[in-house]
Amino acid sequence: MKRLAMLVGLLLVVCLLVPVSCAKAPPPPAPMPAPAPAPRPAPVPAPSVEMPPREEVVYKETGAGALPSSAEERMIVRTGEISLVVDEVVDTQDEIAQLAVRLDGYVVSTRISGEEQDMRGRISIRVPADKFEQALTELRELAVRVESESTDSRDVTEEYVDLESRLKNAEATESQYLALLEKARVEETIRIYELLHQVGREIEQIKGRMQYLERTSSMSLISVRLEPEATTKPLVRAGWSALEALKSAVRGVVTFGQWLGTAAIWLLIFSPVWGAILGVILWRLRRRRRA
Repeated sequence: MKRLAMLVGLLLVVCLLVPVSCAKAPPPPAPMPAPAPAPRPAPVPAPSVEMPPREEVVYKETGAGALPSSAEERMIVRTGEISLVVDEVVDTQDEIAQLAVRLDGYVVSTRISGEEQDMRGRISIRVPADKFEQALTELRELAVRVESESTDSRDVTEEYVDLESRLKNAEATESQYLALLEKARVEETIRIYELLHQVGREIEQIKGRMQYLERTSSMSLISVRLEPEATTKPLVRAGWSALEALKSAVRGVVTFGQWLGTAAIWLLIFSPVWGAILGVILWRLRRRRRA
């Protein structure tokens, strides 16, 4: 009983001490307020820079490798070929030569073949590219009729720009070799001279090709074929003669007689050979018939 009373007393003491300790416990500290964010500085406006157009930038950066944008700057090689039926081949050819000179062009080549109404002509001219259509129009006016006509255009702008780039690189290489030549030793001088010779030859080839493209693009080529009017041909060919025809026939007969005489002589000379062969063949045929 004493033990039970002691346990009950201890429990009562514990129950009294717990609320007192809870009341004396200090309250938890209040959370500290978060610091206010520092004000951000106002953005500084970027300086305004006016950029050039894209096309201009590309052209300046690429240099010689840029292609011209406008059609007027492009290099076009134009050629034409026309076949004309005319009254007089020689007179028309002279008029075409005068036409080329009048249009600030020149004659490249001429050729005439045949005689009288069988005469044929061919003439090639070059005229400025901007007068190409005018030249074709005036050529049509010289003809009785136009048998055929064709034109062709070839854009060589890209090739020309590529040649400009190659020329610039070759000239830069040549300058580097010349700079090395001043500092080179005696045994290196010969090798540098060989390289300079190769680069110089390449530069000449590139310049020659560029000049050819410039010339052919600025001066268009027109080739003209000339034929006489068919209705103006006479019934009898010009230059025909009955006496000449008779002489030609007699010469033919004489030639045939000479050929026969030559054949007879050859047969006579080789008669032992072909006679023996023919005799053997006849002997074998008779022997078969008797058998």
